[in-house]
Amino acid sequence: MVVFVLASAMVLAGAVGVIVYSNPVHAALSLVLTLFGIAVHFVALGAHFLAAVQVIVYAGAIVVLFLFVIMLLGVDKADDLRIEPFPIQRPLAAVVGIGLAGLLIAAIARAHDRMVEGTPLESGGDSNIKQLANNLFQDWVFAFEFTSILLVVAVAGTVLLSRKLKKAGDG
Repeated sequence: MVVFVLASAMVLAGAVGVIVYSNPVHAALSLVLTLFGIAVHFVALGAHFLAAVQVIVYAGAIVVLFLFVIMLLGVDKADDLRIEPFPIQRPLAAVVGIGLAGLLIAAIARAHDRMVEGTPLESGGDSNIKQLANNLFQDWVFAFEFTSILLVVAVAGTVLLSRKLKKAGDG
């Protein structure tokens, strides 16, 4: 009970920090606190593999990527939010958000139906890892590789967006 309360306090404090801090580096570090709190919850539930993945992948790699992008783009400078660089951006974001919400609702409904049916797990000590490997590298290999391509495109787009155009007199 004590671990749950302390880990929940970590998660909530980190989440509030992500929202409240105006400095993006401080907000990213608050995100690390949130992710570590979630890892503590995983350990308390006996999901040690998920806790390790949470710390290594999310708290480590993803937050470092966020910090890299923050430093690369220099978002600590104030931008004029009234100037819209891409006029289609906000309506497109609304359409994508509605589509993602629909997909999330469909996934929750499908998962609920499967949980009602009940899918027994294989017996054995490492059956979950075998199922995870089977799902990632056989059933969902295309989606897994597509996600890696999206991440590479996102980093390349970030680099392109952060480049400063040379003026005529700069040489």
